[in-house]
Amino acid sequence: MSTTTLTRLEGAGPAAAPPSALRLQPFRTVSGGLIDRCSPLPFSFDGRRYMGVQGDTLASALLANGVRLVGRSFKYHRPRGLLAAGSEEPNALVELRGGARREPNTRATVAELYAGLEAASQNRWPSLALDALGVNGLVAPVLAAGFYYKTFMWPAALWERLYEPMIRRVAGLGRAAGADDPDAYEKVHAHCDVLVVGGGPAGLSAALAAGRAGARVILVDEDFVLGGRLNAERREIDGSPAAEWLSATLAELRSLPEVRLLARTTLFGVYDHGAYGAVEREGDHLAVPPEHAPRQRLWRIAARQAVLAAGALERPHVFGGNDRPGIMLAGAVRTYLNRFGVLPGHSVAVLTSGDDGWRTVDDVAAAGGRVAAVIDTRAEAPPELRRRAEALGARVIAGGHVAGTRGRLALASVDVAGAGGRTERIACDCLAMANGWNPLVHLDSHLSARPVWSEAIHAFVPGPGHGHGPDAGMRAAGAAAGRLTLAECLETGGRAGAEAASACGFAAVAPAVPTTDPEGVAHVPLWRAPRSRGKAFVDFQNDVAASDIELAHREGFRAVELLKRYTTLGMATDQGKTSNLSGLGIMAELTGRTIPGVGTTMFRPPYTPVAIGAFAGHHRGRDFRPTRQVASHAWCVENGAVFVEAGLWRRPAYVPRPGEGDWMVSVSREVETVRARVGLCDMTTLGKIDIQGPDAAAFLDRVCANAIGTLPVGRCGYAVLLREDGLMMDDGTVARLGESRFVITVSSAHAAKVMQHLEFCRQWLWPGLDVRMASVSEQWAQYALAGPRARDTLRGIVDPDFDLADAALPVLGCAAVTVGGGIPARLFRLSFSGELAYEIAVPAGYGDAAWRALMAAGAAHGICAYGAEALSVMRIEKGYPAGAEINGQTTAGDLGLGALLAADKDYVGRLMKDRPGLADPDRPVLAGFHPVDRGARLRAGAHFFGLCATPSLAADEGSMTSVAYSPTLGHWIGLGLIRRGSARHGERVRAYDPVRGGDVVVEICPPAFVDPNGEKLHA
Repeated sequence: MSTTTLTRLEGAGPAAAPPSALRLQPFRTVSGGLIDRCSPLPFSFDGRRYMGVQGDTLASALLANGVRLVGRSFKYHRPRGLLAAGSEEPNALVELRGGARREPNTRATVAELYAGLEAASQNRWPSLALDALGVNGLVAPVLAAGFYYKTFMWPAALWERLYEPMIRRVAGLGRAAGADDPDAYEKVHAHCDVLVVGGGPAGLSAALAAGRAGARVILVDEDFVLGGRLNAERREIDGSPAAEWLSATLAELRSLPEVRLLARTTLFGVYDHGAYGAVEREGDHLAVPPEHAPRQRLWRIAARQAVLAAGALERPHVFGGNDRPGIMLAGAVRTYLNRFGVLPGHSVAVLTSGDDGWRTVDDVAAAGGRVAAVIDTRAEAPPELRRRAEALGARVIAGGHVAGTRGRLALASVDVAGAGGRTERIACDCLAMANGWNPLVHLDSHLSARPVWSEAIHAFVPGPGHGHGPDAGMRAAGAAAGRLTLAECLETGGRAGAEAASACGFAAVAPAVPTTDPEGVAHVPLWRAPRSRGKAFVDFQNDVAASDIELAHREGFRAVELLKRYTTLGMATDQGKTSNLSGLGIMAELTGRTIPGVGTTMFRPPYTPVAIGAFAGHHRGRDFRPTRQVASHAWCVENGAVFVEAGLWRRPAYVPRPGEGDWMVSVSREVETVRARVGLCDMTTLGKIDIQGPDAAAFLDRVCANAIGTLPVGRCGYAVLLREDGLMMDDGTVARLGESRFVITVSSAHAAKVMQHLEFCRQWLWPGLDVRMASVSEQWAQYALAGPRARDTLRGIVDPDFDLADAALPVLGCAAVTVGGGIPARLFRLSFSGELAYEIAVPAGYGDAAWRALMAAGAAHGICAYGAEALSVMRIEKGYPAGAEINGQTTAGDLGLGALLAADKDYVGRLMKDRPGLADPDRPVLAGFHPVDRGARLRAGAHFFGLCATPSLAADEGSMTSVAYSPTLGHWIGLGLIRRGSARHGERVRAYDPVRGGDVVVEICPPAFVDPNGEKLHA
């Protein structure tokens, strides 16, 4: 939300609503709240039109319109209403929007209302009020804990055909959109000194202390209005309404240059080394995000220190019928009253086990509601609180509890059992439950920190653990630390912020703690009501009742992690926010242990669900990963080239000419042109790594299996790189440009992997070597010019000062030249086609111009552009191994490169390459293959078997790795790996391909089919 809107909402005084708006919203109060009654917002729920106002959530707008029934439960399809007012809401999960933007499982309590919002309830049929699957409640004993494991075991064949589809249809949440998401998502990296999680009084105090010290502060809060419980309670700070302190604090924070406030941002995960994940809902409060604006933004925050001020979550009471619409948490009732100006019921009963719930009495009365009764589960109610409630006309029942509720689709009355055992019925349409508060320890647990039990507040609080505690960078403050009063929140928040800033090296002091109005904190929790009627729910979202916990206890699933999985307590999107401690309390009662003796489950990221689109960001479709375009891309597009992916690059596969309807026709023409005249191929995709330093030669000698360090300046060499296990990693060329400067060129697909390997060797294996390296793949456009007329074409662009004769630039030579009248370039006498060839590299900015100049210079010589397919055909004709052969399973010896390996030096993989399995003479080695019937087609992937052998795994002798139609020879040829292949030239075997129906007799031959002696190369 913009700063302007936040200020307007936070500072808004009571505004008179238009009479028509009040009639449309029968439960809207006349004044109060952080809403703008003069800005009506129409919306729909389940197809029916309603009216809300600016500042509403979908939940508050539904309540204002008298809508109590908002969903059906997961398993029993029981009618459910709002329980909470924040992200802990377990019941009100709805579908928002429609079509491609349909979003399931959104909590109505955090869905910010906007004009035209369309929402629909979930998990019901045919309607929310009349759900046919509500009959599940009649068979609840059958659907108890663990029924999945007990019911669908036999016959096993029916699980996939019947049981699983039936379960998925009956039990579930919302529906995902069936079309591509039209919205955009972003990823942002941010660094700060102090990260503050939570925008309530503790978090604001922490941010203020750290920000005043000059620390870089990021404050994140999931709400669209900062202030936390200050917006939900009628409190005083320094004798004035808390809203005044809040407004002044926000104004000062916004004035501090190093402070960033992120509303609508949920911190969903805490990770190692001070890393945090957060998602900002940038456009969720709009029907359609503005053009070029993201809907959500994923923040990856690196923080030196963090203050956890995420607050606490209120606990419900567990009694029969406690899930009926109209039964809510007392804190939520006060939130709807004081922030949204909504009276959740005309006649409200309060069920409390501590002083905190009594505040609801005053707030309901101040909003014009009637308090029917206050039921305090403690034996004695505080006298002052009792007198005030009775003065307001409320009946006070001490030592009582709710034994049951009545009402079909909404609460109509509660049955209250008094201290003497007498039960009476009290009419009400809203019951506010207050059973204490649980500090929000979820985020603190993400790095396996175990919370500790606090007897003072009867709840778990963050404790020191792996990656946590003040010395580890995260400290808790306010209600998240178990300090529940407003005064404690202000004091601990300011102190935590100052300590965090000081730990970052700033001179920070905690701000002066203002005075607050008094508040009672006495509390005696009641984990479940005795002798209640009906199902008493512990986990509202997963339909886990107290009886399910009893069943788990009887069947031996008493350990908390087993209890969780057997009953589904605290699983799915809820993560135990409102249910966890009540379940532990009941298990403690059943086992005769204390709650800390029972233990608690661990919480995992994400704290609340995160859209997959936010994690993906822009990386989807063609943008799933960055696409690099070769320097000749524009020319290739102009001339109709067909592209193929090569690593991260889009590379031309072939360039068809008019009339060439089949790709093989184009490829064969390109090969024939290169063999007879000259061709130009874009080799920019090759990985190019610049290696410099006094020890560069020594470094390359250690990472390459063949001798490189003795390579003269101005010469190139073939490079063999092994992995540490002795297998081939990649091959390439090394050019020595100077005494201490080399450029190594590796295959397109392995470029990143090789760079990573070289960096590992430099940093970890030989950190003492003085050598530096950088990937320059995108800084140089590199082209291969191959064919008998290659030198003549090259003379057309290389400046005349440079001699291109054999004596000046022999095979495997390299030189720095200039082209086009002074443009620096590098020239290499290398060939991947077996023809007379050169590779010329120019700065990337000149790539397109150089390509066009080469095509123009070669026009008189019959030049053509050739792509990756023709290049592959020619390398197979020459018998050069490439990616299909260097597949992570082959050795240098397998590929016929064993003679290149140095015997007089150490290098990566030297010892492991001699393992018996890798030196076995029976290993498959590289060989060539041509069909005995020259008209037969070969296919890569075919397996080799003896002519009389029955195809089987035991008889398998190897496989065909690469095939091509050779226009030079006029038939198909192939390279493959076959047992003892170098000793079997002339022998015939079967190339068996059952998938594509192939069974071809082939003859084993040397891998070089064309110009085996390299005469063309040296022309």
